[in-house]
Amino acid sequence: MSSMSSLIPRHAGLYTDFYELTMGQGHFLSGMADQPACFDHFFREVPFQGGYVIFAGLADLLEVLKDLHFEEEDLKYLKGLKFQEPFLEYLRGFRFQGRLHSVREGEVVFPLEPLVRVEGTLFECQLIETLLLNFLNFESLIATKASRLVLAAQSRRVVDFGLRRAQGLAGIQASRAAAIGGVDATSNVHAAFIYGLTPSGTQAHSWVQSFPDELTAFRKFAEISPDPCVLLVDTYNTLKSGVPNAILVAKELERQGRRLSAIRLDSGDLAYLSKHAREMLDAAGLHQVKIVASNQLDEHLIKSLLDQGAPLNAFGVGTKLVTGQDSPALDGVYKLSQMDGEPCLKISENNAKTSLPGMKRIVRYTDPDGFFYADGILLEGEKSVETVHHPHYPEQKSRVAHCFPENLLFKVMEGGKAESLPSVTEAAAYAKQRLSKLSPERKRFENPHTYKVGISKKLMDLRDDLVRKHQK
Repeated sequence: MSSMSSLIPRHAGLYTDFYELTMGQGHFLSGMADQPACFDHFFREVPFQGGYVIFAGLADLLEVLKDLHFEEEDLKYLKGLKFQEPFLEYLRGFRFQGRLHSVREGEVVFPLEPLVRVEGTLFECQLIETLLLNFLNFESLIATKASRLVLAAQSRRVVDFGLRRAQGLAGIQASRAAAIGGVDATSNVHAAFIYGLTPSGTQAHSWVQSFPDELTAFRKFAEISPDPCVLLVDTYNTLKSGVPNAILVAKELERQGRRLSAIRLDSGDLAYLSKHAREMLDAAGLHQVKIVASNQLDEHLIKSLLDQGAPLNAFGVGTKLVTGQDSPALDGVYKLSQMDGEPCLKISENNAKTSLPGMKRIVRYTDPDGFFYADGILLEGEKSVETVHHPHYPEQKSRVAHCFPENLLFKVMEGGKAESLPSVTEAAAYAKQRLSKLSPERKRFENPHTYKVGISKKLMDLRDDLVRKHQK
């Protein structure tokens, strides 16, 4: 297998916003570039009006960071943009040497939590902001959407059909993230190759149209295609020709000792058509033939189809998965929390946007029944606490002394060298296991219960002291 770095084979040092480099030069010329700093990556709102996010994108990020540098061609380009020669010489010898702590890929996470903590020089921490946000925000968004689709499908198969509707090369990362979110396979052969995913596909309407008639098209496809054989039955008339012709081919396959695996519906009233198709298949003794649905599906439509009793066995989801409809972006941000050994924060007139200072960790508290109860954001040196406080309303607090504490941040990179990370399959299994510990009320699509995320008293006091200091 290849790796994510093949998507950015050269010029990774330029995979950033221009102001990161202008600030970097300013810090360098001010003698500040190599001062120690710490940044946090977190998000403020859950997308899709949901109750949780599935964290993804870490392995792709680390794959690029471990070889992040500037090539001579990059430096020549920056020189043409009037960057100064001493700074360009500094970039010539640059290699990312920072330390990262992160939650695991596939972890169930919530707003305000420092999901990734980056420690290093001020320049290197600042330089990777755009890259980090670009990878983690997007893959976490798509993994979350995929997770919702899988929940809606209620253990039925879900396949990613989205590459042709994705935003360019983002479709490759989308397929990876969708797998972490729980989808079973992908139509994306490139992503299947580089990430070790399961490729899957049936046929297009053009296949059926390219033959003199539908039955000939089905017979030829069944003859040459490897099992499992799936036939697309809605090119002309689903119930009058598509399903009857599929039944004829299924019977021919049975005489050869083979089986038709499924039929696929890609248009029309999927609930109505699937019910009648099921009746026709069963009447022909083809109980084992499954029915796959596609065509602009999302979690809400899948839930509606199953609530209507549609006898569907699998779903192919494209556009609304890989584009993250109806939340086109995760609002993840990256904030400086410590500079030269001193905690710092960003203050906003909107209290919700005042950041949390210092080096922090996340502790998850699981109740005696085995469900996630609350998460606490603590200062790095703090031991587990008995109570966590609402980040914005300190009078609201939750007692967690009765719960089992679990650390969520782990070192994943040291000195620019990445730790061994789980595969996509392992991350997907982890996400599934963690979601099982989240109560149903927090996973539902309509008005999910808000999961409790609190801060320790020490962190609250540190933040409030710094706010008062800066407002004098």
